[in-house]
Amino acid sequence: MNALVSHRAKFGVAQNIMVHASGIRKSFGSLEVLKGVDLQVPAGSVACIIGPSGSGKSTFLRCINHLEEINGGLLLVDGNFVGYRLEGDRLYELPAAAICQRRAEIGMVFQQFNLFPHMTVLENLMEAPTRVRREDFVSARKHALQLLDRVGLNEKAGSYPRSLSGGQQQRVAIARALAMKPKVLLFDEPTSALDPELVGEVLAVMKDLATSGMTMVVVTHEIGFARDVADQLIFMDGGVVVETGEPREMIANPKSARTREFLSRVR
Repeated sequence: MNALVSHRAKFGVAQNIMVHASGIRKSFGSLEVLKGVDLQVPAGSVACIIGPSGSGKSTFLRCINHLEEINGGLLLVDGNFVGYRLEGDRLYELPAAAICQRRAEIGMVFQQFNLFPHMTVLENLMEAPTRVRREDFVSARKHALQLLDRVGLNEKAGSYPRSLSGGQQQRVAIARALAMKPKVLLFDEPTSALDPELVGEVLAVMKDLATSGMTMVVVTHEIGFARDVADQLIFMDGGVVVETGEPREMIANPKSARTREFLSRVR
């Protein structure tokens, strides 16, 4: 794939912005799910997105790495389009292979762990680096073992996903996303499928990532995590960003009546 050319200057995006979204729209048939989402996430920061079911949070997250195609607006990651090339003033869809290469720079952790059941934990972590990035086996294995140690699961390298708890599987999923050395990590309600007693172990790993400077966009219902870890809090409702701000201030003194109503129900 040819070297990517940053479009920061053309679109007026600051150098420190990792995710730039302006006027993002997305429809499924006649249903408009995103109605003009604006958001900027600086490199090395953590953005937490909260809001009621159906507000467009997960859809927006999936648009960032082009799992969903946008119908309007401008969306750049590290100054570049993910699924398109720009010619003149028109965007053209990239071939699938090129999209895959670009998407490799954007890690994603889903609600369900999506691990390959027929592969060991170690093989799950090595699969994408060796196949997509063409890393050699030795270096990919070394990095995978380092990541398993980081998430506290080095003793599970030879285990299969079915033998792990939900919290352990999600930690493996995080390590697998990190194995691709992404520029940004996206989390879609990473603790929603877990039993309450397993939530803490996953949040602890995410907190460690945040302190290490990983750029993260997290769709979550864990208000305490957002308050303690996020650099900015975004409240979405009805397909738009209703309010954004510093988490502690926004949680304590939301400006929007709709934000205030939502937080009163989830705190």
